[in-house]
Amino acid sequence: METPDRRKLIAAHARTLRRHPWLTLAGAFLVALIVLACIWDWNWFKGPIERQVQARTGRDFDIGGNLDVDLDWTAPTVRADALRFGNAKWSKQPVMASADRVEFSIRIWPLLRGKIRIPELKLRRPVLHLEMGPQRVGNWKFGRAGEIRTQFSHLWIDGGRLSFTDAANRTDIDVGVNSSSDRAAGSSVAVEGGGRWKGSRFLMKGVGESPLELRNRNRPYRIDVHASAGATRAHARGSLVDPVLLRDFDLQLALSGQDLADLYPLLGIVAPNTPPYKLDGRFTREITGTDARIWHYDNFHGIVGDSDLNGDASIETGRARPYLRANLSSKVLDFDDLAGFVNKAPQSGNGESTNAELASQASSERSRTRVLPDRPYELDKLRAMDADVRYKAHRISAPKWPLDDMDTHLRLDNGLLQLEPLNFGVAGGQVSAVVRMDARGNPIRTRTQIKARGLNLRELVPDVKLAQDAIGRIGGNVALAGSGNSIALMLGSSDGDVALGMGRGQISNLLMELAGIDIAEALKFLVQGDRRIPIRCAFGDFAVSSGVMTSRSMAFDTEDTIIIGEGTVNLREETLHLKLRPRPKDRSLLALRAPLWIDGTFKDPDIHPDYGRMGLRGALALVLGNIAPPAALLATLELGPGEDAQCGGRYAK
Repeated sequence: METPDRRKLIAAHARTLRRHPWLTLAGAFLVALIVLACIWDWNWFKGPIERQVQARTGRDFDIGGNLDVDLDWTAPTVRADALRFGNAKWSKQPVMASADRVEFSIRIWPLLRGKIRIPELKLRRPVLHLEMGPQRVGNWKFGRAGEIRTQFSHLWIDGGRLSFTDAANRTDIDVGVNSSSDRAAGSSVAVEGGGRWKGSRFLMKGVGESPLELRNRNRPYRIDVHASAGATRAHARGSLVDPVLLRDFDLQLALSGQDLADLYPLLGIVAPNTPPYKLDGRFTREITGTDARIWHYDNFHGIVGDSDLNGDASIETGRARPYLRANLSSKVLDFDDLAGFVNKAPQSGNGESTNAELASQASSERSRTRVLPDRPYELDKLRAMDADVRYKAHRISAPKWPLDDMDTHLRLDNGLLQLEPLNFGVAGGQVSAVVRMDARGNPIRTRTQIKARGLNLRELVPDVKLAQDAIGRIGGNVALAGSGNSIALMLGSSDGDVALGMGRGQISNLLMELAGIDIAEALKFLVQGDRRIPIRCAFGDFAVSSGVMTSRSMAFDTEDTIIIGEGTVNLREETLHLKLRPRPKDRSLLALRAPLWIDGTFKDPDIHPDYGRMGLRGALALVLGNIAPPAALLATLELGPGEDAQCGGRYAK
């Protein structure tokens, strides 16, 4: 029951509210806040956020899970689940980026000034797919750049994946990305995965600094990454600046593998087949224009096969063909390691460095009856790259060849390969060559010019004991032109001239007597000791037509004997057919002088006297001996009809 006092109290309150209406509004607002707090849901904002992102980027954006905010006066924390960000319209994959959860804090006061400052960003199971489009435009190019700059301080990635696809270059990479266990500022990330690089399978594993450091183009980004593709291994360690655009990086790069030729499918670098290699050098890049980029591999050192290799190299891209420039040198070159330049396998066994494929090739070559390399060059490789390479070997290890050093300059321009010069120190002299291989058509057209000067006769035949005291200098000229896609076909079709000459010198008299099959003189020198006799001159002149060398003149003239030669050397069939006729300049009672034949194949030559002529002389001696023993000497009597040859040593200088 309402009492008079209660009615008076209610009337007093009513007069107060009429005099102060703001109290009514405040009360209503307080009640509304209480009600709103009870029913509030941050998911109401998902739609506006999705529309705003789509408007700014031109890509679909969806928050498929819960959206929640932990309020804080300085930096509230936002959590969103099941996020999806759309891909470019040309991509077959609809989603470019996704994450099971994104959690970040955002500072309030910078936000009021239009700046987004995120002190910490956490990503759970994020997936980022990068793709190069048909117009060479990446799917990461979108929206209106530069409207609002977002700054992150710390990033944490849990179970992330990063993929990159470039269908035009047959490249497809997929790696896992995880932050280190230490969640401190600047935590590093571990990367592990692989895929295909230009069609070749590869694996990679490494560590790098926090991806947030990538935004700082003035601070180096440190990495340490190992990668492998087949037998090829790479280890890159050092720093990058703006790695997304690959600017100003400075890495120490170690490369190793079983064959330098394996770099062609990986990097587009054309190299001959080689034994195993290990190289380490400084890897940088230089941007010279809109599309031109020069990749430098400087001050590298290492080994290729049994040879050391040092120098600087660079590859320029953004051209019709990559352009290789290099300045290389070796302190000691194992000559066998150059076999790949003529498409031949290096020696295997006896401690020689090789790989399984080359060892198998060497075994197959040993079983062949031919000597000249017949493996064809790959025309597409000769046309795939331009090059300007200088190489110098200060000393050559070649037990079967009297080689001293090597100096060459190789140039390759759209299939036209030139070696000018190609110089060798040989037997104390010099061999200078110019080689031109034109692979712009099919077959390859080749021209070769060779000049040999001052080759020491004794050093040319170091394994011949009787020639160890020989004195003389040999020289010559070779000019050949042929066509074919292998060394064997080039020489087997060649035309040109070959000339060799020697001036005055000395040689073992015993060697010459044996060459003339002068038994009496040879026995005398074997009993009394050898002596050297003067060489007046030696000369060989051949015309080459369709791979067949035909002698125009041949002579080896000493004070004791002159040897006149004739015959052919067939480069196409790899056969010899040379006849050497000794003509003594002295008298001997016990000579069975007959022509010497050099025939057989390049791999198995045969040197023998004309047994028919020797048999006839021997039979005559036997008949005369049966009549009267002293008369047998008449059949072997040599009256020495040989005359001095009119030749000189103009090539030997």
